[in-house]
Amino acid sequence: MTETLKCISPIDGSVFATRQTLSIDEARAAVDRARAAQKAWAARPMEDRIALVMAAVAAVGDMNDQIVPELAQMMGRPVRYGGEFGGFKERASYMADIAKEALADILVGEDAQFKRYIKRLPHGVVFVVAPWNYPYMTAINTVAPALIAGNVVMLKHATQTLLVGERMAEAFHTAGIPADVFQNLYLSHDTTNDLIAGNAFDFVNFTGSVGGGQAMERAAAGTFTGVGTELGGKDPGYVMEDADFDAAVETLIDGAMFNSGQCCCGIERIYVHESLFDDFVAKAVAIVNGYKLGNPLDQDTTIGPMANLRFATEVRAQIDEAVAAGAKAHIDPFAEDDGGAYLTPQILTNVTHDMRVMRDESFGPVVGIMPVKDDAEAIRLMNDSQFGLTASLWTKDIDRAQAVGDQIETGTVFMNRADYLDPGLCWTGCKSTGRGGGLSLIGYHNLTRPKSYHLKKATS
Repeated sequence: MTETLKCISPIDGSVFATRQTLSIDEARAAVDRARAAQKAWAARPMEDRIALVMAAVAAVGDMNDQIVPELAQMMGRPVRYGGEFGGFKERASYMADIAKEALADILVGEDAQFKRYIKRLPHGVVFVVAPWNYPYMTAINTVAPALIAGNVVMLKHATQTLLVGERMAEAFHTAGIPADVFQNLYLSHDTTNDLIAGNAFDFVNFTGSVGGGQAMERAAAGTFTGVGTELGGKDPGYVMEDADFDAAVETLIDGAMFNSGQCCCGIERIYVHESLFDDFVAKAVAIVNGYKLGNPLDQDTTIGPMANLRFATEVRAQIDEAVAAGAKAHIDPFAEDDGGAYLTPQILTNVTHDMRVMRDESFGPVVGIMPVKDDAEAIRLMNDSQFGLTASLWTKDIDRAQAVGDQIETGTVFMNRADYLDPGLCWTGCKSTGRGGGLSLIGYHNLTRPKSYHLKKATS
């Protein structure tokens, strides 16, 4: 049975796009076509696969003038920021550059009697379930290295960014990647569940909510299908007494508010050494009061609506609960705040970890700021979370940052920066943020399986 997927634009609540989902039989037929195409794709020289993937990336760049306003319509990011192509290309290019080394045979030893080595082989059919908040960059993290490694890819994109998979498929096919090697699928949750439970895929990569990741793991239970997940976050920033003050405030507040706070590794809570606390809050408030909330198609808009009314409703609830429990809200309501998707960005103080705004993922333009006495208190508070994606440390002392970083339960430690995904480093998390890792050498290892060769040259 098919369903109609609807992308509701946060700009005005109108239906921006609709698509019909595949029936289970149509979806299985698509998987069969992908599996049939995989061996020929993997048999191509790696250089050819890399060239085709990079041509596809360039083709996406050629669409940027169309893509940027589409993203504004679908999920509310202001057009002034120019879309995602810079990061999209950076990540794909890095993975292309390291592919030969990352996928090379691991040589264990050879002598007159034996040759021993480990090959990296593609899983086969890789299923990518991508989120709406950075819909191109999050998808390419897996799509590019999976294809380069010899897998075929089936992409299911979020309903909120319904057209992204279509644009990628158009670009990839125009560049010469066969239609069955990269497919964009419209699937219902039930069909997705049935495909995974039915062992349709050889690897599943999911980026999204904790609940969504749990559903993926439940569907895959007993199939031995690998599942990689990047789920929720409550990423902290910690400003030490020796930090570059202006850079710390500007970067952390941008990390909390950019994209209306809808960033996987956005800053959701900030701990500031007590000697800097009052000045930090004052500067942060001044920055946020300078934002212009409005229609993301307007070049003057610096912060757009949240992607969906229900997301904004959750953020408002967290703010209201915190204020009712004693938190102080520093930003007066913006004139453009409509009580719906257009939400005033907010800074809260007098917050505690008893409040949901400091505990649950907000994924919106709100950040709580707390004073701390020392590193020990900051470490305790940063680790007081079910999530573990990134942490941002601000200090001039790299040894101190490393020492603090070693004690933080997180996938990435930043020093003097935040909210950035370096393709040379493994993108990973711990606790309820999920498991697995994308990009870097490790990303290739997760998209392939090892096969060992123990070859005895003579038996006499």
